[in-house]
Amino acid sequence: VYAFAHRRRRKGDFRRLWQIQINAAVREHGLSYSRFIDLLKKKKIELDRKILAQLAREYPVVFAKIVEAVKK
Repeated sequence: VYAFAHRRRRKGDFRRLWQIQINAAVREHGLSYSRFIDLLKKKKIELDRKILAQLAREYPVVFAKIVEAVKK
């Protein structure tokens, strides 16, 4: 393992993981990941991918309310 190089790579790895988790949760509500992120930006909801993935995983009810707010 090359610690120096992989410290930089780890950031991208986590971002990809969060995108996969968000996509799986959002598809249950009839949206795609890209459409969901676009709607978040248009509604000026500034939650980062780490927080969104955590909400989807640990607090699905709260995440569902965010999705419904974005859909309106």
